[in-house]
Amino acid sequence: MSQNKRLSSSSQSKKLSSTQGEDEDATFTQPSTSQVQRSLEKLLPSQVDQKTAEVVQYILVKNQKKIPIRRADLVKHVFKEYRSVYPEIMKRVERTFDQVFGLKLIKIDTRNQLYILTNKLEATADAPSFSPADPKTGLLFVILSVIFMKQGVAKEGMIWNILGKLCVNPAKKHEVFGDVKKLVTDEFVRQRYLEYAPIPHTDPPEHNILWGPRANAEVSKAKILEFVAELHEEDPQNWRNQFAEAHSQASSSSQR
Repeated sequence: MSQNKRLSSSSQSKKLSSTQGEDEDATFTQPSTSQVQRSLEKLLPSQVDQKTAEVVQYILVKNQKKIPIRRADLVKHVFKEYRSVYPEIMKRVERTFDQVFGLKLIKIDTRNQLYILTNKLEATADAPSFSPADPKTGLLFVILSVIFMKQGVAKEGMIWNILGKLCVNPAKKHEVFGDVKKLVTDEFVRQRYLEYAPIPHTDPPEHNILWGPRANAEVSKAKILEFVAELHEEDPQNWRNQFAEAHSQASSSSQR
């Protein structure tokens, strides 16, 4: 076999391996209650406790980068031969985060099975746990505010224009944020705070920026509206649609 053929074969093998990893969750079937019970009976309590601790550790490490945790990765890298007791282990994991760490494990995407951790101790009935405590988060808060006030979607150009007024230019490296465009359209998107969606039939290509599922789970729309209202010295109720949406989120949070 020639060197080119060997390289081609190796490349195809890597692609196949990658695809299999991505499809790991598609082959996972959630076990029934009776199946879980039968599997638990074959395990020692210490084995279940050990696996629970491993899952907790894995999620804590992954959460440091604020990137959602995929069920497929949990099954492939941590659960392995324990996948038959997945529901029971995850119950214990959620309880551990709640009682030991003061954190809440939330599923933000049912279709793709994505989890995030939120700070339960900072959350209240009408305000999720997100608050702009550092420069990057503050920048994200501004972007989310613009999108929220534009009723859920803002063109990329509008975001850059507003950030430009704050001396944050996406075309220049910022001393605090570094590559601003990469931060907004890559890092915040991978963390699922934002969605970066192409606008069809635009030349040159244009994009819309929207709230991502993590933002919907963590960010208080009521706080954003209060922030904007204070900025404009107006009553939050002057923005009827946004006020109704913020009130709806608060009601939904209190029912969780």
